[in-house]
Amino acid sequence: MTENNKKQNVVGIIPARGGSKGIPKKNIYLFAGKPLLAYTIEAALNSNTLSKVLVSTDSEEIAEVALRFGAEVVCRPDELAGDDTLVLPVLLHAVKQMDVVPDKVVTLQPTSPLRLSRHIDEAVQLLSSEWDAVVSISEVQLSPFKMYRLEGDKLLPFVADSNREGVPRQQLPKVYRDSGAIYVTWHDVLTKKNTMRGDNIRSYYIDPKYAIDIDSIIDLKLAEVLLKEERGSDSQKK
Repeated sequence: MTENNKKQNVVGIIPARGGSKGIPKKNIYLFAGKPLLAYTIEAALNSNTLSKVLVSTDSEEIAEVALRFGAEVVCRPDELAGDDTLVLPVLLHAVKQMDVVPDKVVTLQPTSPLRLSRHIDEAVQLLSSEWDAVVSISEVQLSPFKMYRLEGDKLLPFVADSNREGVPRQQLPKVYRDSGAIYVTWHDVLTKKNTMRGDNIRSYYIDPKYAIDIDSIIDLKLAEVLLKEERGSDSQKK
């Protein structure tokens, strides 16, 4: 994990399996005129830091879309395409198929279509030798200090001893979520520690409007509105 003057080999891996229960064929669902997967491929290919962009999939349809939009394809085995398959073994499988060992591995979920090329570049550049990984985060709008849990019928605060009744959201501690949009990991951390995050994680903040993670039709509709607003803002700047 040494840093030097040579250009680093940074590979972007997009895990995109064929099965999806919430939204059938979600990764190639037509979103604002293009397959959902295409937005992540284009952001990756237009970045200045990625040396290679791979799509890992078990689906011929997804593979065809990935190739059409300019990505390379790694065909994963069926045992890495189940509902309960974790991302880590998918990444390890993809990395093993590469002829050249990368310095950094950037994981880009296709369900984050609004993440931009500059976000990828900024996150990649943040990963230095003192860190194991960089993880994109966004602020949580609904604070856990305002949430509850149930014991039978009894309502209890989700955060013990929070005692925040009536406190405005702005006065509560800021809380962040893993946005799922970008993970940048040293190759050695990924392969030797078997983790995408490691022990020493650096945060990379993404504005929530770019960090939506699509899991349902409602998420898709919201993302379409946000995309339309972003395109409108860009056209006004021109």
